[in-house]
Amino acid sequence: MVLEFEKPIVDLELKLQEMKDLAKGRNIDLSSDIQSLEEKIQALKKETFQNLTRWQRVQLSRHADRPYALDYIYEMTNDFIELHGDRSVKDDKAMIGGLGDLDGRSVMFIGQQKGRNTKQRQERNFGMANPEGYRKALRLMKMAEKFGKPIVTLIDTPGAFPGIEAEERGQGEAIARNLKEMFMLKVPVICIIIGEGASGGALGIAIGDKVMMLENTWYSVISPESCSSILWRSWDYKEQAAEALKLTANDMKSNGLIDGIIEEPLGGAHKDMKKMSQTIKATILDALKELDKIKPEKRIDQRIDKFCAMGVVVE
Repeated sequence: MVLEFEKPIVDLELKLQEMKDLAKGRNIDLSSDIQSLEEKIQALKKETFQNLTRWQRVQLSRHADRPYALDYIYEMTNDFIELHGDRSVKDDKAMIGGLGDLDGRSVMFIGQQKGRNTKQRQERNFGMANPEGYRKALRLMKMAEKFGKPIVTLIDTPGAFPGIEAEERGQGEAIARNLKEMFMLKVPVICIIIGEGASGGALGIAIGDKVMMLENTWYSVISPESCSSILWRSWDYKEQAAEALKLTANDMKSNGLIDGIIEEPLGGAHKDMKKMSQTIKATILDALKELDKIKPEKRIDQRIDKFCAMGVVVE
């Protein structure tokens, strides 16, 4: 999958490969030309990805090759054990969770999971959890609290499932309960947006001591397409909507809505999943070292104060 703004880079990379093949096939020394083109490609990549528009970052966050929650979890941990079910309705496969060994420490991982192909997307409901998904997440959080295990949530959803059956089973109540309960968890809670962070679907597992975003992700009450359809009665204005929403990691950080931004490899997380996983892992471990020093009661107070201060303007 090649995004529109990546095409000039891809064209140069194809020329570079042709040049290498020619040099090898005809035994010609083109090393200086190859090096010059490689430098040109690298410079173009830096210029392109340092100046992405908000809509282009939204596109990157949805890239078909972008790693999902389970990709990161399996890469970061040893002996990950996935846990299932909300003990009431069923196991929602759009929401995953379980215990994993993170450098010798047991951590409860919870996240939304999308699918790679049509069958998986249907099974995972495109990463849109039902009420039982949020109740499963809360069950796992309470289990982690009971056994003193820190919680890491990996957020990547276009929103909670909006179907009638979800509303019948209490979608709003399930998300609201998660918000209330997450404020009071006695263990450290780290929340990382790894892709899309849409509305209450994302917020339902995003109340934490540390809330961070990967560089090319978005976090907003509504998607650019939906915003465009409401304001302009058409999806054609999604780029303008993305600019108006100010939904990127830089926007969120400048508005005091997140605690930090995790840098991605040049070109996006999908360009080097192993490196991205190690960066996330190091970020989690550093955050845990900091949070471990704070008493649970103080952590809870700081968590509440942080979210209560959001949106408050002091003149």
